[in-house]
Amino acid sequence: MRQSYSKRLPRDWSRRARVFSALGEEHRQRILLMFDRGESLTISQIVAATPLSRTSVTYHLKILIAAGVLRARKEGSHVYLRPDPDMVVDAMTGLLDYVRSVHG
Repeated sequence: MRQSYSKRLPRDWSRRARVFSALGEEHRQRILLMFDRGESLTISQIVAATPLSRTSVTYHLKILIAAGVLRARKEGSHVYLRPDPDMVVDAMTGLLDYVRSVHG
């Protein structure tokens, strides 16, 4: 057993853990799945496409942005959001590498 992990996650794993935590909630998964390839959406577009209140959508978006799953870009009075697939791929690859190293 690796005792070094009993108190603190390694830095690279902590970053990946934020991605997994963010995507562990169904509403956030649905928000992510709204995007077509290369598409940016505004907060208003996301709110209009969900049964959630604007406050709830904003809460979920903040978590996705903090985890690096979504990137935000402000243009005038609009904030455009787009997925960051590299962050999600990095998290998944890190998990897959770990599983292969332990169980491979």
